[in-house]
Amino acid sequence: MEVYCWCIMPSHVHLIFRAKNNNPGDVLRDFKVHTSKKLQKEISENIQESRKEWLLWMFKRAGDKTSNVTNGQFWQQHNKPIELWSNEVIDQKVDYIHNNPVEAGFVTEDYHWKYSSAIDFSGEKGLLEIDMV
Repeated sequence: MEVYCWCIMPSHVHLIFRAKNNNPGDVLRDFKVHTSKKLQKEISENIQESRKEWLLWMFKRAGDKTSNVTNGQFWQQHNKPIELWSNEVIDQKVDYIHNNPVEAGFVTEDYHWKYSSAIDFSGEKGLLEIDMV
């Protein structure tokens, strides 16, 4: 999987990626399974957070409502990858993703948001490696 653009918000994640030889739905499913397991383990074992027990309870509660979830559910079920069919559409989505923290009022410039590839698009080095297209 090649990641082109990303932004982590407090309640959701945006990601533009290319699934080289795989079905994008399969890549997204595998990403969600892997990150869900890792994040829930990290929260339960290593995080010192006053809401830790509540978070774990919420994950378990959500998972109990879904037949295909064996442990707690971290990600929502309904999000599906969409194909970006032109450079114009890609540019629109990148702008939307990078402006998400600005619209939410967290920063005044998109590249000030630490958890975003907007930093890379401004010429600096961000937290994650991205593939510029």
